[in-house]
Amino acid sequence: MGEEKDIIMHAMRKSYLLTLLANGERLDGRGFYDYRHVELHKGVIETAEGSALAKIGSTQIIAGIKFEVVEPFASDPDKGVFVTNAELLPLASSRFEPGPPREESIEFARVVDRAIRSAEIIDLNSFFLEEGKALGLFLDLYVLDYGGNMVDAAGLAALAALKSTKIPKVENAQIVRGEYSGVLKIEKHPLPVSFAKIEHYVLADPTIEEESASDAGLTIATTEEHIAAIQKFGTGGFKKDDVLNSVDIAFEKTKELRKYL
Repeated sequence: MGEEKDIIMHAMRKSYLLTLLANGERLDGRGFYDYRHVELHKGVIETAEGSALAKIGSTQIIAGIKFEVVEPFASDPDKGVFVTNAELLPLASSRFEPGPPREESIEFARVVDRAIRSAEIIDLNSFFLEEGKALGLFLDLYVLDYGGNMVDAAGLAALAALKSTKIPKVENAQIVRGEYSGVLKIEKHPLPVSFAKIEHYVLADPTIEEESASDAGLTIATTEEHIAAIQKFGTGGFKKDDVLNSVDIAFEKTKELRKYL
């Protein structure tokens, strides 16, 4: 019965949104490619090496940075380690349940991680300490409130946190807590721009209602000059022209989002 109710609600929600979209309107009055209100606050966690809170509409995400001495990955024995974790807090949405990380949070963290890693903005070579030891940079994402489009808010919070990150002082392959050797140098600024497709309409910065009614989703992360990562979601498809147009919009929108950094 519950599954049938979900199917009916999805169909009704989609039908209503399509009626609006056919008239060139969105539920909240925005243009198809307009973002909701954006806010960015740095240094929100005093105990972190870097942190930021990003808000896009009602979606709020905190990014925190911490360092640990770790064993390098076997595939890169002379490099440091970069790991992204995400926690979808139950207080953020009724759809998030307590317990171990689920597939949704793992995939969410992976998408944010991929943009940063592919753009190669962190010099992991400089984190190598000695054989078997390196600095590990851990990026933790906490979804405080979910109103749609988690990825873009997380990408903005993550990049702002990285740009404010202090590198801990290291002596004898151990971190000296409370002392720092410098700041993390970030020269490129990859940011994601996400889209939802509802039938043949493509919308940037989708709300939770638009995501729920969508046939597919697409996230395009770009630096100032290059595409860093592309990720498709859902069972529906994007036509070639949809993708090419979305790439152009992504470059345009990331210019606007970088102003908040």
